Amino acid sequence: MPAHKKDNASRRDIHAEITDKLIAAIEADPGTPTMPWRRSAGPLFMPVNALTGNAYNGINVVSLWVSAEAQGYATPVWATYRQWVELGCQVRKGEKSSLVVFYKEYDSEPDPDIADDNGKRRVARASYVFNASQVDGFTAPGAPEPLGPIEKLQAVDAFIAATGAKIEHGGERAYYRPSTDHIQMPDEGLFCGTGTMSRGEAYYAVLTHELTHWSGASARLGRDMGKRFGDAAYAAEELVAEIASAFLCAELGITQDTRADHAQYLAHWLKLLKDDSRAIFTAAAKASEAVAYLKRLQPPE
Repeated sequence: MPAHKKDNASRRDIHAEITDKLIAAIEADPGTPTMPWRRSAGPLFMPVNALTGNAYNGINVVSLWVSAEAQGYATPVWATYRQWVELGCQVRKGEKSSLVVFYKEYDSEPDPDIADDNGKRRVARASYVFNASQVDGFTAPGAPEPLGPIEKLQAVDAFIAATGAKIEHGGERAYYRPSTDHIQMPDEGLFCGTGTMSRGEAYYAVLTHELTHWSGASARLGRDMGKRFGDAAYAAEELVAEIASAFLCAELGITQDTRADHAQYLAHWLKLLKDDSRAIFTAAAKASEAVAYLKRLQPPE
């Protein structure tokens, strides 16, 4: 079999597998999509505990960022109710807490079937914290340093640069504008990720989504969803862009697995296409075409 046929078959297999995962996630009710960047112009700060001064880590970082953005908290300082009391502060009546997770280690009998099992086990425990904006009697320390740019992926940046797409950063919106033929991205410092995507993963997922819209311009693929979907053509184009983003995130190593965020976004738009059970398959085929087009713009290996 010629090499290019093998490549095409491999791509179809990968894309079909990802599409199946997305459909399964949608059928399992993935929830509602979460904005992966801040709508406010303020920079991001690493959340820290008011009593210990330690920074939160892992999923707690994203969880507290999302909570702070949703509630409009400007201070990245958190603590449990008891910790605030210990600091001489009082959580105001009626304030709602935010969930964080910590792991407690304990000893158990080692598993004889596992050679390097030392008997150490970890169990997840929930804890509930309040932001400094929710308490009385707390004086915030000096402003911390903002997080700044995301961690870049050189291979992904090279792939995107090779397409020749004009990309600008600034503001709080992400879009492709046909009249100027450019992609607009929010400032990198506004990206906070989601519960299942890091800052970097979220940034590149959004950028590859907009890059797919760019590929469909009349001067390129000329993707027209109007004949099939009529008034719902915009929703169908959003399906194409998000599925292509999922394909590219997998192929370029941006994410390690199909993310819930993609399924959440797709489910949102599929509601507008509920009378067309084949819509996602049509969109997936168009998404494969978009990915193939973007790959053709890459320099030869």
